[in-house]
Amino acid sequence: MRDPSPTPDETTGPYRWRWLILAVMIVAEIMDLLDASIVNVAGPDLEKSLGAGSLGLQWVIGGYALTLGAGLVLGGRLGDRYGRRRMFLTGLAAFTTSSLLCAAAPNIGSLIAFRLLQGTAGAILLPQGLGLLRENFSGPELTKVFAVFGPVLGLGGIVGPVLGGFLIEGDFFGLGWRSVFLINLPIGIAALVVAARFVPRRAGDRTVRVDLTGAALVASSCALLVLPLNQGQDNGWPLWTWLSMAASAIGFALFALQQRRTAAAGREPLVTPGLLRKPAFTVGLGGIALFFGGLVGTQLVLTLFLQIGQHFTAGEAGLGNLPLAVGTAIGGAVSGAFLADRIGRKVLQIGPLVQLAGAAVLWFELDGLDTAAFSILDILPGVAVAGIGAGMVIAALFGFVLAAVDDDEIGSASGVLSAVQAVGGSIGVAVFGSVFFARAETADFTGGFHDALIVQTCLLVTFLAITFLLPKENRPDDEQHGTATGPASDAQPHLTVT
Repeated sequence: MRDPSPTPDETTGPYRWRWLILAVMIVAEIMDLLDASIVNVAGPDLEKSLGAGSLGLQWVIGGYALTLGAGLVLGGRLGDRYGRRRMFLTGLAAFTTSSLLCAAAPNIGSLIAFRLLQGTAGAILLPQGLGLLRENFSGPELTKVFAVFGPVLGLGGIVGPVLGGFLIEGDFFGLGWRSVFLINLPIGIAALVVAARFVPRRAGDRTVRVDLTGAALVASSCALLVLPLNQGQDNGWPLWTWLSMAASAIGFALFALQQRRTAAAGREPLVTPGLLRKPAFTVGLGGIALFFGGLVGTQLVLTLFLQIGQHFTAGEAGLGNLPLAVGTAIGGAVSGAFLADRIGRKVLQIGPLVQLAGAAVLWFELDGLDTAAFSILDILPGVAVAGIGAGMVIAALFGFVLAAVDDDEIGSASGVLSAVQAVGGSIGVAVFGSVFFARAETADFTGGFHDALIVQTCLLVTFLAITFLLPKENRPDDEQHGTATGPASDAQPHLTVT
């Protein structure tokens, strides 16, 4: 049978199967969102099954985000050079295969290695989605696509811990935690079949040069930062941990210098150098790292507190995340629907203040806990209020940071923001996990949660100060996705609502 996917020369009007492409892109993004958060509730089961300690759990959760973030911009460049369809299929196949490997892991070391591989596959897979959508949709139709894309992705983030808890507690076929990875197999295979048949073939541009030196500098600098943050608490913060973090800072500085020299020599850098010379954009990157590091880290601590401190089952812990997730969805809806447009940058200042109020309420709720009769209702108000504040920021943050860049830099800037978000989440897992487990060793779980709230407060105050340096108005949604002008190569803003 003839392949229904036409080449561009055969297409005289809108591609008839383009809505199937949207469905496949959404499936791929939801798989990533699920894998970023679904493992959060698997801690006790991993400890029983593989002997995973606190350090192993931090690497299982944070390692995925680390390799995903470190490779996102490179993945976009590979799509430019070799074709987005080819790289999407390659990434999807690798992601599905690595999910199977994770499910079959015989020990915690293997699981960590396979999670790192899974994140790398995600870095190849995810950047292709925006380019494929822009190749097959245009004008008002493309705006509608993004209007569908955002809420569905938000739903994917919300159901992650809930679905993970359901699968683990259900213990289907005796698979336990392994089912949280095996669920990707039928989804991934179905998406692979549909994408191979219906995504049009378009050749890549072999004149595009892939900056492997820049990619290596980014990956090594990220690893030098996250490694000591994960290992430091367990090892007593020896000298090598501080040297490693210092080397990471040097590595990022060398990357910025190398990108400028690459562009000056007439070659294509990994990141548009002009971005790094825009103060509002660079401080925005710091704000994104701080915000998502705190958000992901506190969600992890909430889950650990429920499971380890209050002996919730995986299913109960998953449901215990719902107040945060629903609050985030409400805050995002209010901010995205009208608040950001009406009050501009102030939404980024109100959001963290609401989060801080939620953290304060949660602090006093924890102080008054009766651990013998604990219920999620005891901390629901504080968690939900914090979630509303987080949602207000999530819905608007990328738009305000992107407002600081030129139209022809949107593609590159979006990829960088997505990468920083993922790496920030990985750092948050390392930092907040270490803070919580330092108290958990003495069974002071409430104290560990209190310490995490102190760290989050520091991050939110710093983030609040950074918001005053961002543009006062955000960039329209269609331009945030690069639909107005600019290259389609890099990753789209990857707004994780968890």
